[in-house]
This record gives sequence, structure tokens and C-alpha cells, in this order.
Amino acid sequence: METSLESRTTKCSLSNDEISRYSRQLILPEIGVHGQTNLKNGRVLIVGMGGLGCPASLYLAAAGVGTLGLLDYDCVEINNLHRQTLHAEDTVGLSKVKSASKQIKRINSSVNCIEHHQSLDSKSAVQIIEGYDIVIDASDNVPTRYLVNDACVLTGKPLISGSALRFEGQLTTYNYENGPCYRCLYPKPPPAEAVTNCSDGGVIGAVTGFIGSLQALEAIKMLAGVGASYSRRLLMFDGLSGDIRTIKLRAKKEDCPVCGKEPTIKELEDYELFCGCSATDKTRSLDLLTPEERISAQGYKKVLDGGANHILIDVRPQNEFSICAFKNAENFPINSIEDGKMFKYIKEQLKMENKQVFVLCKQGNDSQKAVLAIKKELEEELSKDLVKDIVGGLLAWSTNVDNDFPIY
Repeated sequence: METSLESRTTKCSLSNDEISRYSRQLILPEIGVHGQTNLKNGRVLIVGMGGLGCPASLYLAAAGVGTLGLLDYDCVEINNLHRQTLHAEDTVGLSKVKSASKQIKRINSSVNCIEHHQSLDSKSAVQIIEGYDIVIDASDNVPTRYLVNDACVLTGKPLISGSALRFEGQLTTYNYENGPCYRCLYPKPPPAEAVTNCSDGGVIGAVTGFIGSLQALEAIKMLAGVGASYSRRLLMFDGLSGDIRTIKLRAKKEDCPVCGKEPTIKELEDYELFCGCSATDKTRSLDLLTPEERISAQGYKKVLDGGANHILIDVRPQNEFSICAFKNAENFPINSIEDGKMFKYIKEQLKMENKQVFVLCKQGNDSQKAVLAIKKELEEELSKDLVKDIVGGLLAWSTNVDNDFPIY
């Protein structure tokens, strides 16, 4: 009796194409068929399709994670491209989730990409997160970190949290196998004015790539059954020195208001109110001066066109001043204002003529702080209407007056 070839072989739950595609990780004892099948059936939500979310989703898709939730409210901008590697010049203006989904499908067409083109808020977070196995927090603002953490605790989902700023990055995993949550370590948010984002502080793209890739690796191991490396541990990476440190974190707090023995937080709250800042990575606009103490970019153009003799102070950091600046501007960085050099310069100029003083920065926040400092220091030399800041700074100038002026 002739036996068919098919009856002589044993086939696993993966297709021939899947065995071929994932062969290099499939042969790892830690992964194997069971682990790869878990990846195939796995569902991971990435909150934020920026510098961290792009590499994280890229490696999750390449590894064969079956369903990826891509969540972001924003659209692709040209200044994203140096670090947000799933996006490209031809997707500028497109929603980030659409851009990322398009590229992921080119890498692995079998991945199911669920596009959440929206902000995550208290009304939607639990419902969205319930549909996934693991959540990756790749956001860039404090309210979203608290929101995602609380939603993950309420739904019983592990949270892989990453951050990157300037040359530094951090990574840890919360709410995993009775480990601590974000609130266990940070019960109170930092003061809003103490928080710096990439738009203000800058970031090296390779650092976001490093941290985002580690977030993907952590999720892959968890789905495959290998376990998490950074539960109860915090990885700290310094891209300037090349140092990588891992520190042990405190255990889960029994009195934590969300994950403790007797939690007081049983539903999501208003996280912008709780943190005192907006749930966005965009730089928030300060409102420190009266309208009479400010001038629009268009108004300052009239001052220039009229040839009025005046003082222009640019309070950006020197490295930003070197990127682009007005020819008539003097640079006195806001972070060195206490050395008194700016006040001395203004006094010397005022001795020659009763000039008006205008203060400029990138977006119109630091300029307001400088105006307040100038008025306090030189209240005898300057009348109230002689010193003003330029609303919206150089971004407003580029947008409303001179479109050829560079934006960075």
C-alpha cells in the first residue's frame, strides 16, 4: 500500500512561508514554534507613532506580531523625519498612523494594523487598551503617561514605557507579574514648567531608535513566553558617554492609589488637570504678559519697515541663535539671564537714546519670562510700554511674515 508524502511528515502550526520568513528567530530555543505562534497571535498597542513608536512597531512587525494597534493624533511633519524612521518625505502631511501602517505593510503584509488616528483620553483609553495584550508607551508627555498607566492597571495589561530626550533614554516595564506601576514610583506629577520635551530640548534620532528597539524586544520576549527584562528595573542610556546602567526599582506600593491593596482610583480621571499641562508633545504656550506688553510678528515688521531705532534681544540658546537670527539682534540666552549681562547691555543702550526694547525667542515663551525679568530689574529705566515680547517668536515670524525664514 502506497503512503502519501504528506502522511510521512509532521507540520507545525506555521505555514511554509512563515517558517521561511522567521527562520532565524524560529531556531532560537527561547522562541521556537510555540513562541512564534504566540507572536502571530499577539496584539500590541503602540501609543505614539513618533521617535520611539516607529522603531518599536517596525521590529514588532518584522518579528511577526500578528496585530499592531497604532495610536497617534498627529500628522507627519518635516522635522519628524530625522528620528521617526517609518515616515518619509512623501508622507509629510499624512496622519502618522496612516504613514506607519503603509510602511509596515511593505515590510510584512501579514500584519494586521489597526489605525487609531486620535488622542488617547479618559473616555477611550480603557475600551481601546482592553483589545490588546501589551501596551507600549511611546508618548512624549506626562498626562498621557499617567493615563496609559492607570488604564493598563484597570485592564490588567503590562506597560512597556520608554522615553528619550537630548542624548539620553530610559526604559522600564510596569504592571507586569505584580510589579510596580508608574504611580508607585511617581505618585505626583512634576511641575509643568520643569518638564522638557523634544521640541524644546531636542533629541538625537539614534537614541529614540535604541530605546524604541528595546521596547520592541521587551514585548517580543513577553509574548513569546521568555519574560520581561525590565520589570522592577530601569535602564538608563547616555548616548554621549555610551554608558548603559540598570538600576533596581522599588517594589509595588501597597498603598498605591491605583494598583495597591485598597485602590482609590477606580476609573480614569482628567489627566491634564491632574498634571497641570496639556496631553500633547507640542510646546504649550505661556500667558505671562498683558496684550499691551506684547507685539505680533506683523507688528514688529512695521517697526522694522518704519526704521524705528530699537533694541532687539534674542533669548534663545547660543546654538539655536547660530541656526538663524535677525541681523540686528543681540543674543542673551534665557538660562544665563542671572549673570546680568543683558541688563547691563540694555542700560548702556538706553543711555544713548530712550529706545524701545523687543524680546524674541523661538515660540514666544522664554521671551515673556525675559520681559518680566527686564521690567523687574530695570523698572526705573524703562516705562511699562517700552519693553515688549514678540508673540509666537520666530515661528510666528516665519508663518505670518517671512515664509523663507527657516523653521527648526
